[in-house]
Amino acid sequence: MARTGNNDPNHIRPVRQVLIGCMVVILFGLFMLWRIDSPRVERFRAALIDRVVPNFDWALIPVTKAAGMLENFHSYTRIYEQNQELRRELQQMKAWREAALQLEQKNARLLDLNKVRLDPKLTHVTGVVLADSGSPFRQSVLLNVGARDGIRDGWATMDGLGLVGRISGVGPGTSRVILLTDSNSRIPVIIQPSGQRSLLSGDNSAAPLLEFLERPEEVRPGDRVVSSGDGGVFPADLLVGQVAQEADGQLRVRLSADYERLDFLRVLRSQAAPTITDPGGLVATGAGGAPVVEGPDG
Repeated sequence: MARTGNNDPNHIRPVRQVLIGCMVVILFGLFMLWRIDSPRVERFRAALIDRVVPNFDWALIPVTKAAGMLENFHSYTRIYEQNQELRRELQQMKAWREAALQLEQKNARLLDLNKVRLDPKLTHVTGVVLADSGSPFRQSVLLNVGARDGIRDGWATMDGLGLVGRISGVGPGTSRVILLTDSNSRIPVIIQPSGQRSLLSGDNSAAPLLEFLERPEEVRPGDRVVSSGDGGVFPADLLVGQVAQEADGQLRVRLSADYERLDFLRVLRSQAAPTITDPGGLVATGAGGAPVVEGPDG
């Protein structure tokens, strides 16, 4: 394609040089105008600014908007950083809250433990529940008290609410507690107010069974269940729980002890039954020294 005369590089180059030269002269003149220190020139500069600058508001709008956007970006960055800091503080506060709740629960358990009213003849040792290391029993826990603390097999254990189980296995510094829910647990109980005697049998469920009831019709859901003390295994009148009846009529016991939070347990020191070495001690004497033989009904 043939080039026209207006697009000829030989004509564009001189025009460009003239424009550049004029621009340089104008800029140099403005520079000199702003450098001259004279009252008359100062008045001229003020009049020039008042005349020119207001007409260029439209050119300053993009600059103003860009500056506002930059400031908003900095503000957003600061807000984001503050938000992240608040999130970290919230996580720390949640951890502190969880620790405070755990301490509050332990404190409540200890307070409940102190409120248990026992026979004045019974003394006790309080132990902390440790992690279970495994045993033949499915429902058992470890305590941090053992033979050095005078713990013996068969002693009853309670939390702040009710009977938990019995000691089965004692080491120098630890002891194992079989819970009432274990399938190997069997304890004699009394159901109040009917006075029915029964055997509380664990079956690895949360509510042990009531077995060998003579008159089940006299037992009602909600009746109080306490240890009977028969056989000298457990002290009498220790709270076990309340009677609960299933849909099929099976009677169980809703335990009073809180098995979900067994943090501390009280081991009751039971006095061992006296050992009879003289067979004559089995026969009681009546009036006048005559022997009395007790029948099946006492």
